[in-house]
Amino acid sequence: RVTRLPLHVHLMIEQPERYIDEFARAGADVIIVHVETCPHLHRTVEQIRQAGARPAVTLNPATPLVLLEEIVDRVELVLVMSVDPGFGGQELIPASLERVRRLRRMLDERGLECHIEVDGGINADTMGDVVRAGADILVVGSAVFSDEDGVKAAMRRLHAVLRRLPARTKEQGQPCTTKVGPE
Repeated sequence: RVTRLPLHVHLMIEQPERYIDEFARAGADVIIVHVETCPHLHRTVEQIRQAGARPAVTLNPATPLVLLEEIVDRVELVLVMSVDPGFGGQELIPASLERVRRLRRMLDERGLECHIEVDGGINADTMGDVVRAGADILVVGSAVFSDEDGVKAAMRRLHAVLRRLPARTKEQGQPCTTKVGPE
């Protein structure tokens, strides 16, 4: 309630359905659940929608994209983990780029307006490749908060990289506006 910015809540927990209503009441705009922890994923996605939030799903690096085929048309965002979850500062797993490309193709072929978010190992050196692969939302942690020059300098560098990237066009699929926090 202290911000008008959209709040994305990534429930990296088992049995997330137990907490969805509470997070929605607390102001979550988007609730993201892991495919790996939801045996009844369709039901969980619908629960998120009924709670008043926008549903999203995430996949860990070794989880096959095929697990999204039956649910991707019901979510507004797919979060691709590009590191194994657990701690910050990890390097992006290179195979994640091809996963993002394949996911972008899947979404574009189906004509779906679904965002691709990527979390893990995002920094000034990797973000261009991730955006070119098809991501339109980037989660940046260590590259900002562990930068020796401070948060402002890190944000300036990241924004400079983004400004040099060409925007996706409708002909390439879903339009893309990539943002990295407030400037």
